[in-house]
Amino acid sequence: MKMICHCLDVTEEEIIAAVKKGSATLEQVQEATSAGTVCGGCVGEIERIIKNHSGTK
Repeated sequence: MKMICHCLDVTEEEIIAAVKKGSATLEQVQEATSAGTVCGGCVGEIERIIKNHSGTK
């Protein structure tokens, strides 16, 4: 498991799951997982995941 948000221990798999459930923007992923809401250091990685996995079910 690749840890994306170290502040809140959110994994890449959790972010991908949120995207597949309909979170299509950074803000929606943040709401669903809380990733990227503390220091913001992982926001770029979250956006990359959204871009790579949006539209996949």
